[in-house]
Amino acid sequence: MISAPKKAFSGLIMRISILATSISVAAMIIASSFVNGFQKVVADKIFSFWGHIRIEHYEPIRSTNAEAALIEKNDSLINYLNKNQKISSISSFVTHSAILSANSTIEGIMIKGISKDYPIRNIQKYLKKGNIPDWKDSVNNNKILISVYTANQLKIKIGQSILVYFISKDVNIPKVRKMQVAALFNTGIDIYDQSYAIGNLDFLNKVNQLSDVSINGYEISLKNSSDLDETANSIFPILPVGWNAITLKELSPEIFDWLALQDTNKYIFIGLMLVVAIINLITCLIILLLERTNMIAVLKSLGAKDGMIRNIFLLYGTWIASVGIAFGGILGIGICLLQIEWPFIKLNEEIYYVSNAPVHIEWMQIIMILIGTFIISMLVLLLPSAIGKKINVSKTLQFK
Repeated sequence: MISAPKKAFSGLIMRISILATSISVAAMIIASSFVNGFQKVVADKIFSFWGHIRIEHYEPIRSTNAEAALIEKNDSLINYLNKNQKISSISSFVTHSAILSANSTIEGIMIKGISKDYPIRNIQKYLKKGNIPDWKDSVNNNKILISVYTANQLKIKIGQSILVYFISKDVNIPKVRKMQVAALFNTGIDIYDQSYAIGNLDFLNKVNQLSDVSINGYEISLKNSSDLDETANSIFPILPVGWNAITLKELSPEIFDWLALQDTNKYIFIGLMLVVAIINLITCLIILLLERTNMIAVLKSLGAKDGMIRNIFLLYGTWIASVGIAFGGILGIGICLLQIEWPFIKLNEEIYYVSNAPVHIEWMQIIMILIGTFIISMLVLLLPSAIGKKINVSKTLQFK
């Protein structure tokens, strides 16, 4: 039946069914990989800037972007946390409110002061121009990293100096320092690019007349983000009284809730594509079955059982579904690999936080899509293949 010549209409229907199945499977793979990539890239950007967990003073009513209360460095705590196999790095930080001034323009900002143990690679990948200064050399202490957005607002370039007015609630007159722009970064996350600059922790503490042990908290990066909640819960009991271990999911719930919502959209889309594939397969098999009514009647007259007839067309449908699923898998994976190597799908970074549609292929998920589509197709194909039972042998052969 597979190799035999087909009528023009039935042949067209079979090709359309295979094509529709292929497109549906490819769409499921592409949607899954693109959503996974989008979630991973956006989450990585947030974790790169602020780590996975922050240890700071417990202040339930403080705004996320406001300065945290000062705490003192705790070496015994850090030594204990360094033994945790799930933690990749621990670094202290400070935050200071400031106003940047240049070319008769001012911009309110929060300067994040990082220490020498900060994993520079976290911000390195978001640099657009310039280089991160060596803050171990005191000559570079007054250098600062600002976002591309802030640089455009102030109309300044790398190497130029800006006036920084440090604001403190304890002092009426802000302290003013001249700082040099060493590099420009762009994370694509508005709440970071429009609100933060990065400087040296020791320099900021010196300007604000704070001791060397004064910090606003610790930033913890994990080897695997899936250990986020478990690690935070294990850290909390060993913290000094009044301290808190808070995850980035708790600090930025609106972003992570939005990312989680993408899973719902993904499953809805996969479900719709699966329905399209199944309807096409059913329609194709019914048409091919009706085209073979004479063959069915002859087989029944020779003693063929209904189960045998059903199995013939079930195997026929299996072949059509298998070809469609195989081509769909190759097409979907191929498009994903092309997007990874040569990104051709562009996005508005101001809206989606990324400039290119990111792709993250989870092979187990793709295998589940292929196997799941095949199994569901086989179960549904039992319905049209059972139509053979309704064919009247005598009437069919009479008009043959």
